[in-house]
Amino acid sequence: MNTHDLEAFLAVVETGSIVAASARLHITQPGLSRRIQSLEDALGVTLFERQSKPLKPTAAGRDAYDYGRRVLRALDDLKTVVSTDDILGGEFRLGITPYLSELALDEPLNRMRDAFPSLTPQVSLGWPEQLITRVRHSEIDAAAFCLAEGAMPPTDLETSELGIEPVLFVGARDLAVPTPTTLRDLSAFPWILNQDGCGFRCLMRRAFEGAHLPFRVGIEAPGSAMRLSLAARGMGIAMVMPTALAGSPDRDRLKVIVAEDFQPRVRVWVVHRAPAGRLARPLAQFKTALTDTLSNKPAKVSRIGRAAA
Repeated sequence: MNTHDLEAFLAVVETGSIVAASARLHITQPGLSRRIQSLEDALGVTLFERQSKPLKPTAAGRDAYDYGRRVLRALDDLKTVVSTDDILGGEFRLGITPYLSELALDEPLNRMRDAFPSLTPQVSLGWPEQLITRVRHSEIDAAAFCLAEGAMPPTDLETSELGIEPVLFVGARDLAVPTPTTLRDLSAFPWILNQDGCGFRCLMRRAFEGAHLPFRVGIEAPGSAMRLSLAARGMGIAMVMPTALAGSPDRDRLKVIVAEDFQPRVRVWVVHRAPAGRLARPLAQFKTALTDTLSNKPAKVSRIGRAAA
């Protein structure tokens, strides 16, 4: 079996077309098609549903993709182990939950690139369940995400807990929220949250439904910067992590709202398949940098509700 054939197959699965895969690998379309046919002949199976657009792998093709990624990763690990230099190249495919993206894509990514300049990061966003599935299928190398306190990542992956973070409720300074504030008081306001599927949004829904209170999403807004901007303009209450608020240009126009009976917290996790192989050092670098970023003390913001610790 030729590894170039395997690389061609993986590229077609990931791009969904012969045209895009040939452009990625810088080979002709007929040449790439011959590589796919060669791999199918070697394996004795059909790898793609030829009539589907974009091209979709068959059941055998999906299995071949999962194992194929592992084979190429093992070969990369072998090259790294026997290499006479200390240069680490190739790809580092990282999945990040939206609530962490603005933090993880800043200083942690910069520090990793400084330490490993020949390593090419490929970053994608997703919710924790999606990212965990992609790690299991070797579609990404590692994932960083938040889970509500008490929830745990799966035990079949290597996990690192980077710390626990409070989740803040914030609104415009002139938002008429009673003092002291309760979950019932907050149910009267629209919320500014990520789209459905977000773990924080599910956490909020469960809290309100558990208390038999209405829960109304006023605006779906991706990215904490947009949510904070909307909250500062009086559009509702946003839910963010402290580090996002500390770095926001709108923080002086916002106040933190502390509910007496509901103060959610999340744990930050990084997960990957074992062993980490050639990516052990960049993974460690990324986790250290993200931990340092999360440890930065947030700027002071006015609070209402009970005094926060």
